[in-house]
Amino acid sequence: MALQASIILFGVFFVLLAIGVPISVGIGVASFITALTVVPIDVAVFTAAQKMVQGINSFALLAVIFFILSGSIMNNGGIALRLINLAKLIGGRLPGSLAHTNVVGNMLFGSISGSAVASAAAMGRVMTPLQEKEGYDKSFSAAVNIASSPAGLLIPPSGVLILFSLVSGGTSISALFMAGYLPGILMGIAVMVVAYFLAKKASYPVAERPTFSQGLKVVLDAIPSLLLIVIVIGGIVAGIFTATEGAAVAVLYSIILAAIYREIKLKDIPDILRETVVMTGIVLFLVGASSIMSWVMAYTGIPNAISDLLLQASDNPIIILLIMNIILLIVGTFMDLTPAVLIFTPIFLPIAMEIGMDPVHFGIVLVFNLCIGIMTPPVGSALFVGCSVANVRIESVLRPLVKMFLALIVALMLVTYIPWISLALPRLFGLM
Repeated sequence: MALQASIILFGVFFVLLAIGVPISVGIGVASFITALTVVPIDVAVFTAAQKMVQGINSFALLAVIFFILSGSIMNNGGIALRLINLAKLIGGRLPGSLAHTNVVGNMLFGSISGSAVASAAAMGRVMTPLQEKEGYDKSFSAAVNIASSPAGLLIPPSGVLILFSLVSGGTSISALFMAGYLPGILMGIAVMVVAYFLAKKASYPVAERPTFSQGLKVVLDAIPSLLLIVIVIGGIVAGIFTATEGAAVAVLYSIILAAIYREIKLKDIPDILRETVVMTGIVLFLVGASSIMSWVMAYTGIPNAISDLLLQASDNPIIILLIMNIILLIVGTFMDLTPAVLIFTPIFLPIAMEIGMDPVHFGIVLVFNLCIGIMTPPVGSALFVGCSVANVRIESVLRPLVKMFLALIVALMLVTYIPWISLALPRLFGLM
C-alpha cells in the first residue's frame, strides 16, 4: 500500500507543480486523491477537513503570525539603514568592505524580519547603488546579497524553526532558537570567505576607518533594534515567556520602536496589516494542507517505507545523512522552504532519530539545506529578488554564485557531521 500511495501522492503533486498549480493547492489535491485510494470518499472528505482544521488550531502558530507582523513593522520602520550602518562598522576593514557589510546586514536584518526575500530586497536596494558607485561588479554584488540573504532564517527569532517544532511533535523552540545561532553565523562566514578572495582579486576598495565617535554613534543607533533579539530570545530561553508570548512582545516592541523613529505614519498601517494577513493566510493554508498530507502518509505508512528503504541501502549514518542532504538540496531547488519543512520533516525525522540524531540537530540541518535552495534556480525566491533589485540577469550572477554555493555546501557538511555546532549553545543554556 505504501508504494502505491507514494507513487500517487508524489506523482500527482509534482504534475500539479509542473503545470503551475500553487504548492498549497497541489499538496491538498494530491493528498485528497491519495486518500480516495485507501478510504471511502465520505471518510476522506470528513477526515481531510478535520485534519486541516486541527493543523492550524495551534496556539504555537500564533508565534509565526506575530513574528510576521513584527517583521512587517520593522521592515517599514527604518530598521534596515541602522543595521546596515552597524554592518559597515563590523565588516568595513576587509577587502570589498561593502560586500561584507551586505553579508552582516543580511544576517542582522534577516533574523529580525524573518524573511530572506525581504532581507535581499532591503539590503539590495541600499547596498547595490553604494557598491556600483565604488566600482563593484554588479553580478558580484548581487551574488553576495543573494547567497547571504537566507542566513538570517537560522538566526532567531525564526518562524521556520517554530514550524519545524510543530511538525516534529514539539521539539523545544528555545533549544532550536539557540541551536540556530552558530550555523547561521557559519553560513554568513562561508559567503564572506568567498567574497574576501573575489574582492581581493578584483582589488575592490576598503572602507575608511571611522572615528571612535562615529563608531559609537552607529552602535548606539543600532542598539534599540538589536534589543528586540535580546529581549525576545532572552525571555524565551530564561522561561519568562513562551515563544508565542515572545512574538507578541516583539510586535509591541516593534510598534514602540517605529513610533520613536517616526518612520511609520498612520496611512502605512493598513498596508502593513494587509501584508501580514496575506502572509499569514499563505502560511496557514500551507500548514492546513500539509496536515492532510501528513495524515495520508502516516495512514499509508509512507514514512516507515522510506525509512526502511534508506536503512536497507546503508546502515552507515554518514551515508544516510549524505543521501538525506542530497535529496533536500534537490528539493530546495524547486520547492519553497515552508512547504518543504512541512512535507519532509515527518519523512526524514524518524530516520534521523533511528540513527541517533538529535531532533534539534536535525531541524537545523533540514533548514540549512532548504535555505541554500532559496538561492538556487529554478524556483529560488531570493535569487529572483536579488537579481531584480540589482537589475542584473540571472545568467551573469551564476558564476560568482556557484563559488558561494560550494562554500555553503562545505558549511552544511560541517553542521551535519559536527553536532556540536548546533547543540553547543542549547546545552550551555541547559535547554537539552
